[in-house]
Amino acid sequence: MSIISCIGSGNMGFALMSAAKGADIYITDSDTEKAKSAAASLGAKFLSSNIEAVEKGDIIFLAVKPQVLQQVLAEIASTANKKNSSGNAPVFVSMAAGWSIAKIQDILGKIPVVRIMPNTPALIGKGMIALSASPEVSANSVSEIEKILNGAGIIDKVEERFMNAVTGLSGSGPAFVYLFIEALADGGVQAGLPRDKALRYAAQTVLGASAMVQETGKHPGELKDMVTSPGGTTIAGIAALEDGAFRSTVIKAVEAAWKRSIELG
Repeated sequence: MSIISCIGSGNMGFALMSAAKGADIYITDSDTEKAKSAAASLGAKFLSSNIEAVEKGDIIFLAVKPQVLQQVLAEIASTANKKNSSGNAPVFVSMAAGWSIAKIQDILGKIPVVRIMPNTPALIGKGMIALSASPEVSANSVSEIEKILNGAGIIDKVEERFMNAVTGLSGSGPAFVYLFIEALADGGVQAGLPRDKALRYAAQTVLGASAMVQETGKHPGELKDMVTSPGGTTIAGIAALEDGAFRSTVIKAVEAAWKRSIELG
């Protein structure tokens, strides 16, 4: 099995390495203590440099922020090219929003690159992970990366041209849902529910509604109509949401995140 190196030990890097438990994993980070803690928690090995991570790894996860990626790539490019020239090219897996495969290869050269966009529910194995691979990545390598990520959630192969849209929808989407859950709970408190109960009811309501969409295969509009009785409570609430341009605002939120992803690239 391939040796995995992860450059970056933040929430997403940690989540994906948690899914890969049992593999031979190395972790490095500019925050040494954070990397040591993550390595200890995962039963992985700590490395003190990004260059060493590339030297040792067969699959290199780039779990750093988009604003930092150029610096990291410049640092490791020479080492990556040496391994590539020796016929031992590692596969780089980037999760940096906005960074295209072509832009990464402009710095690293024609090295195998996989671009993914996970989201934070990967921390509990419920993530949504989009994946695109460059032509240099073998089918076996793609399959192995899918197996590594499988414990983090659902993996979906997409054309790279959709990646920025995925970032706006599922990459940023959990934050929008958390905001909605918080607002639902606030509404429950406004109506007289204790805070803890309001939050529990709000979270379970969103969880159940999401499961209904996935498991029934019905359009959300059809499911909405199943709840909406003439002159009832639900239609009164929907009318209030429409007064606040709810759907339009959500669409604009995804659009804004999508545009920002493009800017980051």
